[in-house]
Amino acid sequence: MPDINALMDTCLERSASDLHLSVGRCPVLRISGHLVEVEDTSPLSDEEVDRMVEKIAPERNHRELLESGTTDFGYAHGDKCRFRVSILTQKSHRGIVMRLIPQKLLSFEQIGLPDSVRNLLTMHRGLVLVTGPTGSGKTTTLATMLDWINSNRDVHIITIEDPVEYYHSHHLAQVTQREVGTDVPSFAEAMRRALRQDPDVILLGEMRDLETTSAAITAAETGHLVFGTLHTTGASRTVDRIIDQYPTDQQEQIRSQLSVALVAVISQILVPTADGEGRVAAFEVMIANPAIENHIRKCETYKIQSVIQTSRRSGMALMDDSLLELYRGGRITKDAMLEHSFDRRGLESRLGAGA
Repeated sequence: MPDINALMDTCLERSASDLHLSVGRCPVLRISGHLVEVEDTSPLSDEEVDRMVEKIAPERNHRELLESGTTDFGYAHGDKCRFRVSILTQKSHRGIVMRLIPQKLLSFEQIGLPDSVRNLLTMHRGLVLVTGPTGSGKTTTLATMLDWINSNRDVHIITIEDPVEYYHSHHLAQVTQREVGTDVPSFAEAMRRALRQDPDVILLGEMRDLETTSAAITAAETGHLVFGTLHTTGASRTVDRIIDQYPTDQQEQIRSQLSVALVAVISQILVPTADGEGRVAAFEVMIANPAIENHIRKCETYKIQSVIQTSRRSGMALMDDSLLELYRGGRITKDAMLEHSFDRRGLESRLGAGA
């Protein structure tokens, strides 16, 4: 029978981002974005996967798995590393997906975050959203940002996550980390309680429902710096996604609130490097200014892109500009740049014009 501890060791040794365990297939690693079967392994049986589930899932998660067919939790592999684990049911079989949480907090330079983002971390109020598809590095980016605040500001940071991924020690800041399902029943409940716990900075791991989103916006309005994530790409789509959560008769009001509360949207994607050895992050950065606030209020989010394009001096950047910079720096290939671009034709014409 395959040893799940040995498979986690392999995941760590090969710098894989994920480990997939499915009935009828050999264990699979995701390395630099590609799925690769673990060598010298056999397709897994129901019994083998069930035993792995029994070994790693806490009792509470066993119950949740039986009740809902899926469960998520954090798992420490001794003192070597931690994983974010999702156990699921598909076609009556159990499956396991394990995301390796990087052990070291990265610097701004290592991630490639624009310098303009650092300025956001000194703010005392407002909503900062880090967005992107699943697996795009949002959690790592937020952890780096919180680590900077923790090291440079004497504030109380509260994180609300499902599960807690990066552990933050107390430095200059006081850090409280609450895990949904273990320390508090839901994101919405944790947000309500957080406002009574003297927070300065709140990290909301997921804005997954209307109640949680409303609480985050209210907290940002009332003198707290709030960080949140959404599975969107681009600033205008992010604003639209938030607004669309609300009933039609409330959308005008929430546009007004959001125009005041939202201070930045940082969208990111991971692109394969030119040498094929890894992936590099590309970023779109929107920092709220009077023009953007006005577009949000007036339901003109489609105009946000042009404001970003003309505001590079204030630290904003379009995703395609970031991709073009990575390509010119030799970090990614032309094909990868165009494949991940938001406006392929526009980028191709800029290349042709030598822009």
